[in-house]
Amino acid sequence: MSLLCSTIVFPLLVLLLLSPVNGVGINYGTIGSNLPSPKKVAQLLQSTIIDKVKIYDTNPQILEAFSNTAIDLIVAVENSHVSNLSATRSAADEWFAARILPFIPATSIVAIAVGNEYLTTDNDDDKLDHNALVQAMQNLHSVLLARGLDRKIKVTTPHSMAVLASSFPPSSSTFATTLLPIMTSIVGFLADTGAPFMVNAYPYFAYRDNPGMVNLEYALLGNATGVRDPKGYVYTNMLDAQIDAIRSAVNALGFGNRTIKIMVSESGWPSKGDKGETAATTDNARTYNTRLVERAQSNKGTPMSPKDNIDIFVFALFNENKKQGGTSERNFGIFNGDGSKVYDVDLSCQFCSSNTNGKISFGFGEKASLRGPSVWCVAKPHADEKVIQAVLDFCCGPGGVDCREIYENGDCFQPDKIHAHASYAMNTYYQMHGRNYWNCDFKGTGLVTFSDPSYGRCFYSQQ
Repeated sequence: MSLLCSTIVFPLLVLLLLSPVNGVGINYGTIGSNLPSPKKVAQLLQSTIIDKVKIYDTNPQILEAFSNTAIDLIVAVENSHVSNLSATRSAADEWFAARILPFIPATSIVAIAVGNEYLTTDNDDDKLDHNALVQAMQNLHSVLLARGLDRKIKVTTPHSMAVLASSFPPSSSTFATTLLPIMTSIVGFLADTGAPFMVNAYPYFAYRDNPGMVNLEYALLGNATGVRDPKGYVYTNMLDAQIDAIRSAVNALGFGNRTIKIMVSESGWPSKGDKGETAATTDNARTYNTRLVERAQSNKGTPMSPKDNIDIFVFALFNENKKQGGTSERNFGIFNGDGSKVYDVDLSCQFCSSNTNGKISFGFGEKASLRGPSVWCVAKPHADEKVIQAVLDFCCGPGGVDCREIYENGDCFQPDKIHAHASYAMNTYYQMHGRNYWNCDFKGTGLVTFSDPSYGRCFYSQQ
């Protein structure tokens, strides 16, 4: 491995070689009793492949807990607050100043989701004003623009699949006729600001409502025989078909020549349901979410757009026993409210921590291990290898790190993998220059962890 690199080459490599590498996102809802503390949640997720978290409000405890973790957060404006933010730009500025500004940049907030399924949510008291949604989004973007934060923080809104007139065949899908004017405004705003189109896509509900027409393996993201679209696209799982249905609807509005990234803001499978929800089982939930995590990490597109990587947020981290609706609504979590697992999904991170051994747990039913004040810096497991190489060259060259331990015959040479070697060098640099979050940033490739990455005779320094 080459360890020679000038200070000029390093930033150029980072800027020129950085390419999208997908991690895994998760939805962190809190409508449940006895949930683990936000701080404990943040600490656990740092030792997993989860690098993005979406929440449903601006809970200050959560925002504080995720500070200096290198995990990106998407926060939300509740549906009930959309109208207020749409009234004036100053109202949006006051909301931002109170809810977001105190926590950045230590907490990496990358998007604000205005409302949740706002256009298809029934309100018993009053019909939600669709135009207020667009105005609130525009007001918040104006606030970010004025503060120079519009490139870092994007403004968008999550939709349900119900915004479509129909979702099959994917190539001919369009938005519901009654929503065409508002969807045109929203998609235009997203195209102009570079924000993603968020969709909450659930093959489970499609199967539950039409078990005689939908193949279960197809809904579970399995390698089904394939469903053929009239234009020749072949779909081996329903989620890809749902994503392309949204893509077709966006194109039908006349935005086919604009770059609009589609993000799956929610997708999951319940482990329990009411009578008649026969597919809501632990085995099916484990199968779906295991495959969903693999899909999120695959860096693959869809049949209609194979080069477009899709960010995916698993729904959800916890079962939420206080949610309204049927039994299945309260049982989408990978963990129970007390922190115990509902089922096993491999979220382990090979280079984030040596202590998990592939077993991610909040410690329920186990002897808790006390965490000291020590923290370490390691490479994000999904960071691009070429960028990681540039980081390694910098640390072991101009950065002043003694990298002899990761040379051949050194105690940290094995495993002979770029991320492992970079983790050692990044941590040494981090400890040398002060354990501030910016000293573990490395252009977004570094991750602060509370678990000691040391293993065998390989010792990671600490203060």
